[in-house]
Amino acid sequence: MNRQFQSSPGGRPLRGLFVSGTGTDVGKTVALAALLRACLKAGVRVRPVKPVQTGVSGPDDARGDAAVYAAAVAGLGNAVAPATLRRFVMPASPHLAAGREGVHLDVESLRAAVLRHWEGDEDAQGLLLEGAGGLHVPLNDSEDMLDLMESLGLPVLLVGGNYLGGINHLLLSVEAVAARGLTLAGVILSDTQPVAREDEDTLAIRKDNEALLRRRLDERGAQLVLLPFEPDLHSEPRASLAWQALADVCAPLVETVRRACDPCAGEEAAARIEDMQERDRQSLWHPYTSATEPLPVFVMARSRRNRLALADGRELVDGMSSWWTAVHGYNHPRLTAALRRQAGRMPHVMFGGITHEPAVLLAERLLDLLPEGLDRVFFADSGSVAVEVALKMALQYQQGMGRKEKSRFLTPRGGYHGDTLGAMSVCDPVTGMHTLFRGVLAQQIFMERPSCRFDASFDPSCLDDARRAFEEHGHEIAAVILEPVVQGAGGMWFYHPAYLRGLAELCREHGALLIFDEIATGFGRTGKMFALEHAGVAPDILCCGKALTGGIMTLAATVCSQRVAEGICHGGQVFMHGPTFMGNPLACSVALASLDLLAGGAWQRQVAALESSLRTGLSPCADMPGVADVRVLGGIGVVETEQPVNMAALQAFFVQRGVWIRPFNRLIYLMPPYVSHAEDIARLCDAVRAAVMEKKI
Repeated sequence: MNRQFQSSPGGRPLRGLFVSGTGTDVGKTVALAALLRACLKAGVRVRPVKPVQTGVSGPDDARGDAAVYAAAVAGLGNAVAPATLRRFVMPASPHLAAGREGVHLDVESLRAAVLRHWEGDEDAQGLLLEGAGGLHVPLNDSEDMLDLMESLGLPVLLVGGNYLGGINHLLLSVEAVAARGLTLAGVILSDTQPVAREDEDTLAIRKDNEALLRRRLDERGAQLVLLPFEPDLHSEPRASLAWQALADVCAPLVETVRRACDPCAGEEAAARIEDMQERDRQSLWHPYTSATEPLPVFVMARSRRNRLALADGRELVDGMSSWWTAVHGYNHPRLTAALRRQAGRMPHVMFGGITHEPAVLLAERLLDLLPEGLDRVFFADSGSVAVEVALKMALQYQQGMGRKEKSRFLTPRGGYHGDTLGAMSVCDPVTGMHTLFRGVLAQQIFMERPSCRFDASFDPSCLDDARRAFEEHGHEIAAVILEPVVQGAGGMWFYHPAYLRGLAELCREHGALLIFDEIATGFGRTGKMFALEHAGVAPDILCCGKALTGGIMTLAATVCSQRVAEGICHGGQVFMHGPTFMGNPLACSVALASLDLLAGGAWQRQVAALESSLRTGLSPCADMPGVADVRVLGGIGVVETEQPVNMAALQAFFVQRGVWIRPFNRLIYLMPPYVSHAEDIARLCDAVRAAVMEKKI
């Protein structure tokens, strides 16, 4: 299946193959040139493109790969128009050669150059892209050729040398391609040097390489082609015959190229997408939607950095971080590498009576990040479960201290804490999406939400309703639970940090615990590592999750003070909770890698840049009809409308604009991955402004 990742700016899906090698001098250019000749002879109009070429001085340099392509098709009468998009003189890696000339290469610019070239070549059915060197040849300090291949998403044709050690390089390259989710179109095993018939050892190695590789590729459904050494490629007049001999060898791959370049593939893909959507409607139930009249769904194919690719080839700028989680962007190599390492060692083990290094290290790292006084980490499966754990901790603590009458929770309106029963009971009874269950939920105590805006002067009277609640119910309040500074799904409201300081004093006066739900706000989203840092307040219990693993795995944690832990265990009691996948080693390992990325400190600069771009992009909405409020904090931007939005229509509008934004109720909000560039934030904000101006809300 040709899984095109990126459509060009004009909307034409990129088609073709990406030809890469196991390293330099493995015959990659000759193999591509021979395949090019075979395709043109068969009527498949493909164009050879070299995104980066080093060791050449200009377009007429005979050392360039374009000269080899031209030689291979000499006499055919086809206009090949080979292209080299970036050239550098130094014969070295693109990273080093470009740096020598003061140029910084990156995947985004190279991808854009490929797509511009494709868009301008309307006669081509597809491109044969040739990489520089091997898969991991560096383009810059953090990106390599495989990153470019992944960004384009074309099927990959690997070329490797048929010599001692070559099979190892090929199989490693095959695994690397598979690990990126790319399709392996085939392998060309190239004889790079002539071998005398009497050299029985070398001949045996080549034959064994072929047999072993063929078996491995048969398991993957990929073709193997043996490309012999041709001594006459540069010898006139025999060169044309030599190239044709190699083209004949590559002929079995022509059909693979034809399929990869077939314009009808778009129609087939559309039919598959419609089929997938229909099967989805018949078998799946999506969050917050009807099973009988579901909202439309968009079929995704791939993700990369801050991009989501639809199965139809369109690419969307992500504005949601997959509900607050993917702060480092998608497919981050350090996170996926941590996942693979741990998967090969120990994917899971029960946490009852057993411990392991990833869990211990993660607990220590979390405690180092959190305020002094939080001492014990309890791992959970998800944010909702972490809240359930926190509520149970508070209740068991009060019982352990002999205060059984303290069995209810105080919480502000406008809050949201999850969808399990206990968590639902402390969500806003009106805006918290759980009014249907009011009759069966534990009856908690609600106070007015903090009325003091984050960006305004603090008014102590905003605590009056909290004081009233404690005066009336202080004897029965086990704990106060709230989201510090930012109320999330209950209303996306940003309130003044001083409110938390006053609330903490009230809790201490009345013997109630203070629970902070940092599931959405933790790990940098508000401009602080945890939102509580805005107020300088430490809770008795804290919940975190979502961004903990950078969006790779589900994992959450409930952290409490030693005082709470001792109160729960008073009199020989134990805490009565134990998730099956508690402390999952895979999730813990990925979380450690995510915390390593955060420890580098780049997130602070990134979130500050997000805040600036979001303010610039969204502030014009404040004066538009139908808008009630605009607010921005850290990496969160909110446009609150006067009336509930038509979510299905607005979602479709955003996708048409090339962005992924998931509004709800009266809120159009953005929380992009930290790695998003200013241009992408501008694109997200442009789409929001357009939705308001064109009355799509």
